[in-house]
Amino acid sequence: MIASLGMYDLPPMMAANDALWSLIRDGARARGIAVPDALTRGDGAYWPAWQSPDLLLSQTCGLPFRAKLHPHVTLIGTPDYGVEGCPPGFYRSVLIAREDNPRASEPDFAPARLAINEPLSQSGWAAVYQHFHDLGLSVAPTLQTGGHRASALAVAEGRADFAAVDAVTWALLTRHTDVTRSLRVFGQTAPTPGLPLITAQVAQAAALFDCVAEAIAALDDDQRHTLCLHGLVRIPANAYLALPVPPPPAQFGGTV
Repeated sequence: MIASLGMYDLPPMMAANDALWSLIRDGARARGIAVPDALTRGDGAYWPAWQSPDLLLSQTCGLPFRAKLHPHVTLIGTPDYGVEGCPPGFYRSVLIAREDNPRASEPDFAPARLAINEPLSQSGWAAVYQHFHDLGLSVAPTLQTGGHRASALAVAEGRADFAAVDAVTWALLTRHTDVTRSLRVFGQTAPTPGLPLITAQVAQAAALFDCVAEAIAALDDDQRHTLCLHGLVRIPANAYLALPVPPPPAQFGGTV
């Protein structure tokens, strides 16, 4: 069986994620569920895990869930990170630029260079596309970085003018790295359902919800603070599936 928690797993967070997994693991074993001893990390924690029939538990992004995964996996629940201005379990993206960039608002940034992490990212592409679209503006990504930290770094280094980073990642980067020191937030997107926990073991989904909820409650205060975790909530799969799938970034004429 495979378990991974790779979406929010910066090096300073790994010990807390391991503690969370040990509590989930022990709770699952007490219920007779076969579980791996340790989390899968590295490239195998993402698409190879999400698409495996042996997936017990992983966290994915809302866009991969609705665009590709939902026919093959079951939603367990959604961790609540207590994002300000969002309902429990929801999150949003912050729009970031360099402190010294003279542009002030979305109309100023629309023609500028946008960095995205990847085309199948809710917070890094879908949210920023929809935000500008709702304002009657269009954006053309010019750089694909492969990750939110890499997008923030591209803006900090001047290789891009702005990017969208999910609010949880922004908080974690601010807390655990220095990449945000030269950056500022100039806008934020509408709240959407946060990063869901999924399983390929449909019969175990309800028990896994209880295991995760109990594990989060059993973490000590420092561990919950490290992970920004407040709890686990149930958000219907239809709330994810109702969001539009954005068009491919390449069709907007950028150089991604």
